[in-house]
Amino acid sequence: MILYNVTVGVDLDTEKEWLIWMKSTHIPEVMNTGYFKEFQIYKVLGQDEEPTVSYSVQYFADSIDQVVEYLNKEAPALSEKHRLKFKDRHVAFRTLLESVE
Repeated sequence: MILYNVTVGVDLDTEKEWLIWMKSTHIPEVMNTGYFKEFQIYKVLGQDEEPTVSYSVQYFADSIDQVVEYLNKEAPALSEKHRLKFKDRHVAFRTLLESVE
């Protein structure tokens, strides 16, 4: 199992709008590509008195090949759509992890 993790820090005054958009638009668009079998979204705790809040959006795929294909074919357009909508109100970084049995 491969985990494609996207950690996003959003401005506090953008959090509600961002979370609604992620749940209603962005995550469904990512899942509709067919490369991932499930997802989870988590709020990062312990950020008291910070001007931003962070979320971890986790997408699960069966193989690294599926994630690489997603990154090459679908991710650029979806990432750009996110960037344009929340320009200067977020930062993001991505991580690939493999489960160890």
